Amino acid sequence: MTTQTENIYGNLINGEWLQSEDTFIVENKYTHEVYAKVAKSSQKVIENAITNAYETFKEVKLSATDRYDILMRATQIFEERKEEIARVICSEAGKTITDARAEVERGIQTFIASAEEAKRLSGQGLPIQGQPGNEAKMAFSIRVPVGVICAITPFNFPFNLTAHKIGPAIAAGNTVVLKPAEKTPVSAIKMAEVLLEAGLPKGFLNVVNGFGHETGPVLLKDERIAMYTFTGSPSVGRVIKRESGIRKVTLELGNNSPNIIHHDVADLQRAVDLCVSRGYSNSGQACISVQRVYVHRAIYEEVLEQAKVIAESFIVGNPEEETTNIGPMISIEEAERAEKWVQEAVNAGAIIVTGGTREDALFKPTILTNVKEDMKVMCEEVFAPIISIVTYEDLDELFASVNASKFGLQAGIFTSNLHLAMRAAQELEFGGVNINDVSTFRADILPYGGVKDSGVGKEGPRYAVEEMTEEKVITMHL
Repeated sequence: MTTQTENIYGNLINGEWLQSEDTFIVENKYTHEVYAKVAKSSQKVIENAITNAYETFKEVKLSATDRYDILMRATQIFEERKEEIARVICSEAGKTITDARAEVERGIQTFIASAEEAKRLSGQGLPIQGQPGNEAKMAFSIRVPVGVICAITPFNFPFNLTAHKIGPAIAAGNTVVLKPAEKTPVSAIKMAEVLLEAGLPKGFLNVVNGFGHETGPVLLKDERIAMYTFTGSPSVGRVIKRESGIRKVTLELGNNSPNIIHHDVADLQRAVDLCVSRGYSNSGQACISVQRVYVHRAIYEEVLEQAKVIAESFIVGNPEEETTNIGPMISIEEAERAEKWVQEAVNAGAIIVTGGTREDALFKPTILTNVKEDMKVMCEEVFAPIISIVTYEDLDELFASVNASKFGLQAGIFTSNLHLAMRAAQELEFGGVNINDVSTFRADILPYGGVKDSGVGKEGPRYAVEEMTEEKVITMHL
């Protein structure tokens, strides 16, 4: 099924795309021209979406193999349309076409992994007879879907991060009300089109578009929604956590990703290449983008020299051109915010090694030194192509600095010292620690989630399915 008019997109309710006179504009993030118009969902439309999802969950059941077949058919259609979808991501998110294609490929793999989980959903036998008095009893558990899931997705990976919510939710047997980021809704709309084409019954996925401050309160107050899964800012995550009561919540929030390069690193060039390139990919707009780089004093000057060369080699510009390495940030306002943070750091004593300037929404890849831990570029999530390089000598002080953060999503460390690597694995207060790789590495099939202000719960299809189901215990007297 397609939307009613080219470049005018509606809200999806019960398998139908509904238009509205009240629309909002989606810009091409490089040219700032109008890329699409999207119908804004009213309170009534949102309530109808929830009603439809709730009634569908109660009335329509898909077997495990049905869910598998639908998700796998969707992956085939995504394969056929992947260049089209990549071009959408490139335009509405400003992601380079190379990175956009990679995102679509990752999203397809996420759907494949989700499809496989649909057939693996199971409980477990429980050892009830291990307690005196239960010799004549048997116990086991089954996993059942939670019901209606509200999925709220971000702008920075509008296809793959939406796949990480929709794929597992459907695999687990839930229905979904999806609210995509208002800056990048078309990617999610294309995904919904494909799922309908693949045979997903109407009502299993409803899409409501609009601005978070308007749609959020309506979605949060409706108790027919059994679970919220959100990727975005910690401030919004706190609101969802507070307003959702005792309902289930998965929150994937921010980070100020630390990465350590120790003097005994086996391949220094690789470590520097990864730290720099993964700090700037997607214009630094990923919650696990390299941000804080701690370098042992013995190799600091060499690392700094190499990092500067790499940063200045990147081509910044039109994301549709195959040679472009870094496209625009999501908006001029965000680029201005990043520029302001750099200037604040410089005023407080930081040194710009390279970059630090912007043109429109394009922000030049930036390296800062002489930074302090209380500067925004260090203690907050910078979400821009900015990395700060810090020296260290004492490992105790290093670990204390790395952990002295309100965030705790992922960290990276480069070392050939097994003891140091295992110490980092044990002591770094993060949901994931990547050894001899950067914080940005993520395998989509692994559990993914943070501690502290980086969120609660885990994603990755298998682990998301567990979050999106309840374990029901069954006992039998024999």
